[in-house]
Amino acid sequence: MRLPLYQVDAFTSRLFGGNPAAICPLESWLPDALLQSIAAENNVAETAYFVKEADGYRLRWFTPAVEVDLCGHATLAAAHVLFNCRGLAGEAVSFQSRSGPLMVTRKGDLYTLDFPSRRPIPMPDSAAITAALGLAPQAVLAARDLFCVFASEAEVAALKPDMKAVAGLAHFAVIVTAPGDHCDFVSRFFAPAQGIDEDPVTGSAHCSLTPYWAARLEKTKMTARQISARGGDLAVEQAGDRVKMTGHAVLYFEGFANVAT
Repeated sequence: MRLPLYQVDAFTSRLFGGNPAAICPLESWLPDALLQSIAAENNVAETAYFVKEADGYRLRWFTPAVEVDLCGHATLAAAHVLFNCRGLAGEAVSFQSRSGPLMVTRKGDLYTLDFPSRRPIPMPDSAAITAALGLAPQAVLAARDLFCVFASEAEVAALKPDMKAVAGLAHFAVIVTAPGDHCDFVSRFFAPAQGIDEDPVTGSAHCSLTPYWAARLEKTKMTARQISARGGDLAVEQAGDRVKMTGHAVLYFEGFANVAT
């Protein structure tokens, strides 16, 4: 069986930046074990699969190790593939997902994702968090992910976490963040327990970053940069109980996967 396969760099306007996502359109769902094997073989942070439904598309995301409940960069990449490679007309596409309905709109070469807000709640710091990150954060919060706030972009950039220790913390992943030198805020994202030591650009993390910084900076529209080695840029907006994230995407390749079933 030959499956169409695309790879897209998301939240960037240049190749080899942003976060690469593999996108695999399906006519119908394959066994979960096969979807996970394909994602492991692709070996990028996320492989997204979608199937056409009456009211849009059903979308699922897999890291090389697990299926996840929400992924921003692969959603952006899936929309890019639908509009630019699969002939979808119009300026909006609706996805159904484990995190509810997700809308992506496009304006020129920019895409805006409409995602649920995940406001982080303050929690006590611990020696385990400081040991895992190598530096004590100014504040610790949590939603799905542990959320650690630092004083400066330089501190966030210099972090060299102990990934085994990070994987042992009782959360899906760890977000680290600080005020940005040339944008409103910066971040990094560590998810070794999910098969990703450091994710290059993480849309789902901005579901928590956006409400936190909107409240702290007293503004609803902000600029953000994830300062991984590849780097990525987002414009974000807090819109009630939703978060809007805007960015670019670039197609890297399109081809086929030869899969035995």
